[in-house]
Amino acid sequence: MKSLVLLAILAALAVVTSCYESHESMESYELYPFINRRNAHTFITPQQRWRAKVQERIRERSKPVHELNREACDDYRLCERYAMVYGYNAAYNRYFRERRGAK
Repeated sequence: MKSLVLLAILAALAVVTSCYESHESMESYELYPFINRRNAHTFITPQQRWRAKVQERIRERSKPVHELNREACDDYRLCERYAMVYGYNAAYNRYFRERRGAK
């Protein structure tokens, strides 16, 4: 009987600690945490926006080799499945390097 009471107390403590609502998870205490549509464009100046677009285009043109390999592997279902187990590098080597004759 004593062990049942002790078990009930431990269960109640577990419920209380797991159901405690901390305010750390709240993103903002403000009433209106979002900006309206009219003022949303004021964060980035047109020059910064243009610079960001140019940098994105450069990044798209000069991707690293491993990113290109991963994209090629993502388009081929068998390679993608193999990559989930052994990694993208091993999957790319298995399905694409052998076809080109490279080692």
